[in-house]
Amino acid sequence: MSRLMEYLNRISSSELASYIDHTMLKPQADYKQLEKYIGDCKRYGFKALVIPLSLVPKAIEISGKSVRIATVVGFPLGNTSTRSKIAEISEASELGVKEIDAVMNINAFKSGDYGYVLGELKNIVREARDRGIEVVKIIIETGLLTDEEKIKAAKLVLESGADFVKTSTGFLGEGATVYDVRLLYNAVEGKIGVKAAGGIRHVLDALAMIDAGASRIGTSTGDKIMEEFDRLKKGLL
Repeated sequence: MSRLMEYLNRISSSELASYIDHTMLKPQADYKQLEKYIGDCKRYGFKALVIPLSLVPKAIEISGKSVRIATVVGFPLGNTSTRSKIAEISEASELGVKEIDAVMNINAFKSGDYGYVLGELKNIVREARDRGIEVVKIIIETGLLTDEEKIKAAKLVLESGADFVKTSTGFLGEGATVYDVRLLYNAVEGKIGVKAAGGIRHVLDALAMIDAGASRIGTSTGDKIMEEFDRLKKGLL
């Protein structure tokens, strides 16, 4: 805890915000909530706003392209066809999305069909690159995998050319843990980023993930984390 408090004392508000993908993926979220999340991104300077593809046009209408928008692909189960995932990427690029968080095909992976998994991931990365999408994150859903499977999945993501391996959707199994973040960071040898997502709701949790090797934090409570950050910083003065 003392180590995290020291880190809290060193990091600035803008630095912390630059790690955060402010995420609104709950199916019951409405346009009013979307407007609020866009306001949060403008206020704090979060790295990106992550929303479903169907909400991207409305987000652009509200924000006037003033926030960086990311969307999800094959979400949340990962078991849609490669063709479907490619179609989502194509539409996302046409709308001006700059980042995607795509779910690995967990059925194929758990079946040991690593050739299929790697082939799909390479197709996802190639399509994204060809269409001007700048950042590709692959969700492996750590809560459904053994440690050996987590390492294998991370190495497939690295081999695919993606930019990040991401822990979780937040919809299935266990969310992000410090243990898993460190495991994934070591598995990819720091060659690509690790995004921690799922159940991260407090500033010290976020800092613990960063300390373990995460270079991006996915959370639906980015605003609350920043508010908590400000309160704790004031307490250290």
